[in-house]
Amino acid sequence: MPRRIKIAPSILSARFDRLGEQVLDAAKAGADLLHIDVMDGHFVPNLTMGPALVKSLRPLTKIPFDAHLMVTNPQNFVKAFAEAGVDDLTVHVESDHDMSATLKAIRDAGVKPGLVLNPATPFAEAKQFLGDVDLLLVVPVHPGLSGQAFRRDVVRKIREARAYIDKEGLACELQVDGGIKVDTAPLVAEAGADILVSGSGIFPDHVAENLRALREAAEAAVKGRR
Repeated sequence: MPRRIKIAPSILSARFDRLGEQVLDAAKAGADLLHIDVMDGHFVPNLTMGPALVKSLRPLTKIPFDAHLMVTNPQNFVKAFAEAGVDDLTVHVESDHDMSATLKAIRDAGVKPGLVLNPATPFAEAKQFLGDVDLLLVVPVHPGLSGQAFRRDVVRKIREARAYIDKEGLACELQVDGGIKVDTAPLVAEAGADILVSGSGIFPDHVAENLRALREAAEAAVKGRR
């Protein structure tokens, strides 16, 4: 059977004046995860969501919360986000921290650990850690700003990651976040992504229709590959 593509709506593009309603819209539409972009205003220029917001949203749905830490010292945020109710935490290879220690801290907190690679970072930078994570996030845009154009040159890195994960038999899902819409979803799905994160491609209006169209476009590409 063709690989099932998971869709993770990113609430960074949701309407914050009715965020709870938007989360419920995504859940009802069949979202597999809810993606939460955490920015500290230092590692990236923007400042966004913290543990208090995650904690307030957690009672609304049982959908896994997928938190992407775009922060300088991710090890300092693990405990707070774990207690707030996230299900996985992805941290940047490029950030200032001891990667092995941070991944262990995430796992010890009862949360699934993951890695993130910026567009310019080679896949080789992640290889040594992939046996210790549940998720590899490849970012085809510069992190920190919503609505950027998709960088097609990153598709090669997605293919490289897919081939390596399969060859090594790793239990690591491959996620892509940045510029994912109906026209780019087939590119990353065909290249081997398991999870597609989309913000402005799903929110704020017509959430169910947008999510369905995104999934159908991605799954059609996977079927075509076979």
